Amino acid sequence: MRHSSTSNPRTPSTLRLMDAAANRAREALRCLEDTARFILSDRETSAGLKAIRHDLIAALKPLGLSSAAACRDIGGDVGKNIKQPAQRQLQTAPAVAEAAFGRASEALRSLEEIAKTLDISAADAIESLRYKLYEVAQVVQVAMRQLGRLPSAILCVLITESLCRRDWVQTLDAVLAGGADMVQLREKRLDDRELLQRARWLSDRCCKASCVPIINDRFDIALACGAGVHVGHTDLPCAELRKLAPEEMIIGVSTSRIEEARQAVRDGASYIGIGPMFSSPTKVKSQLAGISYARQVADESIPIPSLAISGITLDNIQQVLAAGARAVAVSSSVIGAEDPAAVCRSFKQALASHVLAADGDAGAI
Repeated sequence: MRHSSTSNPRTPSTLRLMDAAANRAREALRCLEDTARFILSDRETSAGLKAIRHDLIAALKPLGLSSAAACRDIGGDVGKNIKQPAQRQLQTAPAVAEAAFGRASEALRSLEEIAKTLDISAADAIESLRYKLYEVAQVVQVAMRQLGRLPSAILCVLITESLCRRDWVQTLDAVLAGGADMVQLREKRLDDRELLQRARWLSDRCCKASCVPIINDRFDIALACGAGVHVGHTDLPCAELRKLAPEEMIIGVSTSRIEEARQAVRDGASYIGIGPMFSSPTKVKSQLAGISYARQVADESIPIPSLAISGITLDNIQQVLAAGARAVAVSSSVIGAEDPAAVCRSFKQALASHVLAADGDAGAI
């Protein structure tokens, strides 16, 4: 039978333990909250972490920590100067988030165990918060691991044999020679064996050219040939793929609304496709997301690359870039051209000039 409290005294040493653990938990939760807020621009996850932090304050009230400050003995703390060498090394932002989660969960567990000797209801509340933290912090961890995986300025070329003016192999070679950063194999009608063979060949050629290979829709094919995958609204969700994929696997997600873009970041997408921008032979939709969506994604400061897609040509790319896009995915305007390499170079020049100007303006502020 569980009791609401025990008669164990709140000694100075017990109060110091709880005080230190509570401070450590709040500090780590604040670090995770700020990561979600400022680095991931994830309002929902940031709010969830803030709620845990405030709920922890409420859960600690029955433990009588109001007098803990008077019991602090910083000078006599035997663990104050005990540090591991790794703690002094510079870390990446994802590593900082991982460390913050570790501190928060360990501190909550310490509070939970000591609370069991003082107030069982408080211990139960802290345990509940610890499990909530596991769930919310996982979102931060998964998303943070994708940051910096790809450059923000990208030219992605989608290759579909039926849209190529030349032989698709010659087209691929031209696209790679033209400096494409990413090539996506988009074939809906090939049988599995032929698609796998083609995907392996494309992946090998791309990797030799320092270009990222992507397979459209087919996670299994992408996994078999060591490529990335791009999924749409009717494919397996990115969050489910992350459970199966190697951590380093590139996963792109199609989005047409800002809510989908936010969710893709939370689910661990490496990049998002934003569109359709314009009508195209491969994107036949009754409604276009349009330039306004590109502007919305830019204003939101989505932290992973956003590839504007559908119907983008050298004639209209400036409209997309003016809306804040820094990366584009193109298809027929390149692979249907007489000289795909030259068109790729022109796209790359447009992207480079825009990014240089944008970064220069930002640096002047």
